[in-house]
Amino acid sequence: MKLSRRRFLHLAAGAAALPGASRIAWAQTYPARSVRIVVPFAAGGSTDITARLIGQWLSERLGQQFIIENRPGAGSNIGTEVVVNALPDGYTLLLVGASSAINATLYEKLNFNFIRDITSVAGFISIPFVLVVNPSFPAKIVSEFIVYAKANPGKVSVASGGNGTAGHLSSELFKMMAGLNIVHVPYRGEAPALTDLLGGHVQAMFGTMPASIEYIRAGKLRPLAVTTATRLNALPNVPTVGDFLPGYETSAWQGVGAPKNTPAEIIAKLNNEINTGLADPKLKVQLADLGGTVIAGSPADFGKLIADETEKWGKVIKFANVKPE
Repeated sequence: MKLSRRRFLHLAAGAAALPGASRIAWAQTYPARSVRIVVPFAAGGSTDITARLIGQWLSERLGQQFIIENRPGAGSNIGTEVVVNALPDGYTLLLVGASSAINATLYEKLNFNFIRDITSVAGFISIPFVLVVNPSFPAKIVSEFIVYAKANPGKVSVASGGNGTAGHLSSELFKMMAGLNIVHVPYRGEAPALTDLLGGHVQAMFGTMPASIEYIRAGKLRPLAVTTATRLNALPNVPTVGDFLPGYETSAWQGVGAPKNTPAEIIAKLNNEINTGLADPKLKVQLADLGGTVIAGSPADFGKLIADETEKWGKVIKFANVKPE
């Protein structure tokens, strides 16, 4: 039987439309089972807390459990690789943080290319750092800190929660822009670093707002500046580092990604639900309690943030010759 050309084209067009229709139907029924969010850090930290808040929101909204799976190690690379190698079906997601952008340059050999192999879904939160000093330190503002450090090269110690962390690189960017010779003292986590700062064993630190704020309020640490572009409501009288070093800005940020080739319809569905959550007053307050601000936006917006941060931290790592622990 011969088909007319018009009939053939009609059938061909219908067949070509089937995969797209199937994908849309699949996205409409997604998720049909539980979803895991791989957190590439140990349980209990701010990244883990954020993941659980978002996971709970998505579970309630989409009617399936979003299960948090902690896979720490190698500065978040182990957990990231798990997601890179997962099926791109929307059932394995990654809690993305600043370490993802940092590691692209910090580690010379990785089994993945983060920007190529992970699709951005949505940003959650941006958490600022605050430059804090032990109250015995003579500087009360950033300009005094810079003058003192230049007068005492190699004698000012700055702690961090680990080599190559966002807190460490915030201090390296500060050092680079101010032209300082200060000593980095890495710890295995932010808590022990703060303990030694409180004890006067080190003099300064770029600490996250959630970890530092209570010590600041109690007068046990002196804040010199916040690392955001504008002042924070939580510390309205504390200037920004950028007030003294124009262009300086850093933060720890978090969001979610998925394996490359995850259907765009599923990415869009997750992005919409996450942005709805970020606008919800209850969830917004919970995230604010972590000392951060929401960074709602499209997958492309989050992808641009990751790309920009990768470029920025790459320059700092190369300038300071930072190596992984």
